[in-house]
Formats: sequence, C-alpha cells, structure tokens
Amino acid sequence: MVDVARRAFGTRRVGHAGTLDPFATGLLPLLVGRATRLMQYVVGLSKRYAGTIRLGERTDTDDLTGTVLASDDRWRAVTDEDLEQATRTHTGRILQRPPAFSAKKVAGQRAYRRAQRGEPLNLEPREVEVLLFEITARSGRDCDFVAEVGSGTYIRSLARDVGEALGCGAHLHALRRLAVGRWDVAAALPLSALRAGTARLEPPAGLVAHLPRHTVTPEERDLVRHGRPLPATTEDTGPVALLAGDTLVAVAESVGGMLKPRVVLEGE
Repeated sequence: MVDVARRAFGTRRVGHAGTLDPFATGLLPLLVGRATRLMQYVVGLSKRYAGTIRLGERTDTDDLTGTVLASDDRWRAVTDEDLEQATRTHTGRILQRPPAFSAKKVAGQRAYRRAQRGEPLNLEPREVEVLLFEITARSGRDCDFVAEVGSGTYIRSLARDVGEALGCGAHLHALRRLAVGRWDVAAALPLSALRAGTARLEPPAGLVAHLPRHTVTPEERDLVRHGRPLPATTEDTGPVALLAGDTLVAVAESVGGMLKPRVVLEGE
C-alpha cells in the first residue's frame, strides 16, 4: 500500500499508522510528505475491529494462516454465558503475551523469524488496554466480535487467550479494522482510487484533531516556523497543535509555561 501511494503522489515520504496482518482487511491510515512527521501522534490512537474467533482449534500463529497444533471438541459445551465471561475477563487494562509470530524483537531479531526456525520463545507479557470486547453473534464454533483496543494490543492474542480461558483453544479466523481514532473505514478511499490517481489528501490538521489547540497570530506563526517558543496561554500539558486558521503550523510541547515547537510543518 505504501508503494502504491508513493507512485500515486510522486514521493517516497509515505508511512502507515498501524500494520495489518496479511489476511486482515479494513482501514490503513497513510501519511504523505511532511505529514509523516506527525506519525507519533497517530500511532497511539485506539483502534476498532470486527472479527471472528474460531473455537476448538489452536494454531502456531494464533490465526487462520498457521498450522493447527491441537483440536478440541470441548467447544461444543461452551455457552454464551461462558463467552461473555471470557471476554469480560479480557477487557480493561490486562497483561497480554504477544504472538510468537509477531514483529516483536527478541535478542535483536524479530520473533517471527525465530518462530519460523522452530526456536522456543518466551515473550514477556505486556500491559495493554482493551476498551471494548464483545461477542456479537455465534454460529457453532465461530464467534463474531467487536473490539476497541489501545495501541500495541494484538487481536490474535485476545482470540488465543479466550480459547485458553474456555479450555478448548481458539484462533483468530477473520479480522477487519473498522476505525483508527476518528477515522472510519466507511469514509476510506479504495485502493483503486490510489491507482487511478484520483485520491486526495486530507489536511495534516486532521491528524492532530485530538490534541489541545492554540491559534497563533501572524507574528507568532513566523516565530514558530523558525522553531521559536511561544508563551502558553492555557494550562494544557503535553503536545499542543498550533494552528493559523485551519492550517497546522506545528505541534509544540507545553513545558514550563512555554509552547516549544517539536514538529514544524511549515518552512521558509
């Protein structure tokens, strides 16, 4: 997708905000040109998904692309109440073990490369946030769900852990990303629009709409363009979007009563 966007917009400065597994579909935010410098303010946004968990089969990748390691008919005894309890247990701030086939680095190498070689892996659990995790429908062993999660959460791991909690094993059988922050897949451009050259970019200001904002005067705008700090007019802490009208000039850090530009979008 990044390569297609590079050709479409005639620049190599293209980045994406959140990898999708090869079998997954849905929304992939792309940042182009100077907007790539705002990536740090996008990758931490929550993500919403819909998918299907298949009970009774455990795979080495925790999804449908892997080799089935074990099958268990005890999924037939799993009730809707059991499913609700399992998803409730995995909602909130939880400790989650990343999948063995993931991009996490272990001793300087990607975990999936070690897993492909059959090396034993013991990935440390990390704290993640699951804002929403609900079963929406069920057909036999296949359970449809919706989930909204914080940055760094693996949906594959949620599926695997639900299976472990139910005692029958499970894997992620389908996945679609519905939203990232305020962006919804319903408003996304199709790949065909990129290839046809009809895609249009949104203004960079939309990338930081979730941040506190400060409107700059023409004089302040010139100072910010040169990296000069401004007096803070509010008690906001952390990153603050500096705008001239609807145009994003920079993102500053509010420190010690001053707004210090960290990412400047406008140059001389």
